[in-house]
Amino acid sequence: MVLVCVGSFLITLPTQLFPLYSSAQNLPVSGFTAQPSAPLLTAQVRQIAQSITVKVLSGRSGGSGIVIQKQGSVYTVVTNQHVLTAGQGSGYQIQTNDGRTYPAEVVRTVSFEGNDLALLQFRSTGADYTVASVGTSSALKAGDEVFAAGFPFESEQYGSAWTFTTGTVSLISDRAIEGGYQIAYTNLVEKGMSGGPILNRQGQVIGINGMHAYPLWGDPYLFTDGSRPSAAMREIMVRSSMGIAIDTFVQLAAGFSNPVGMPSARAPIAPTEAIARPEPPQGSVTTPQPPQGSPSALPVIQETPILSNPGSEPLW
Repeated sequence: MVLVCVGSFLITLPTQLFPLYSSAQNLPVSGFTAQPSAPLLTAQVRQIAQSITVKVLSGRSGGSGIVIQKQGSVYTVVTNQHVLTAGQGSGYQIQTNDGRTYPAEVVRTVSFEGNDLALLQFRSTGADYTVASVGTSSALKAGDEVFAAGFPFESEQYGSAWTFTTGTVSLISDRAIEGGYQIAYTNLVEKGMSGGPILNRQGQVIGINGMHAYPLWGDPYLFTDGSRPSAAMREIMVRSSMGIAIDTFVQLAAGFSNPVGMPSARAPIAPTEAIARPEPPQGSVTTPQPPQGSPSALPVIQETPILSNPGSEPLW
């Protein structure tokens, strides 16, 4: 599978922090809306993206995620399945936009049928986090403006500060390639931004990051029916970032219900304040640099990237 992103903050968590439930009810819609709304300024979309994006700490690696639901003190986060691979057997944590970290539990009651999706839950009794507003990807077309966010792979110069990039849709495939990827877009998406949001001008989540352009290993451009895209389509995919349409997630998660009756005696480990990194230098040529007057990069815990053997290295 796929290992991306960053992380050296390792902690052993119990196998069951709190119970998870599912039912035949439709996915509760605390932040879900397909209703159109007025376009926002880029700075407003950026602020929304920053408030709903979390860092997923997965063993000694990690990625990004989106706060997709809230019920009481329980938050549900959607991310990529490949983000969780490194944490199998060692546990997961969520770092929120205030720099706090919470132990997280995988939701195992939803089948994403081979799509590169997963759900995590964490509990916070002392903070109130923003839930994403979810739109629809069905109306997307080539040329539409989109925004991508997440925590890129740690680099010596920029650390793993939260990142926001702009771009346009370059292709909407009528079929998904392996992993459920269907949206190609020009936004710079780096390792570590997997699981982060793709947003429209209304600030609604319309997709989930997962694959950067020009993958280093393998050939992920294979449709789920075993056929391959045309040479022209493949060329667009190769030079684009690729994301999973939010409609795919909503459809597959339709049978999931938020947990109820959370036992207060099983509260998660107390949040840990993060260690702030210095801001990237002003005038940087990279797209992650926040514009003047916009919210600063989020604080993050110190970490050291540990990559797997290149033979099992992720494609994105």
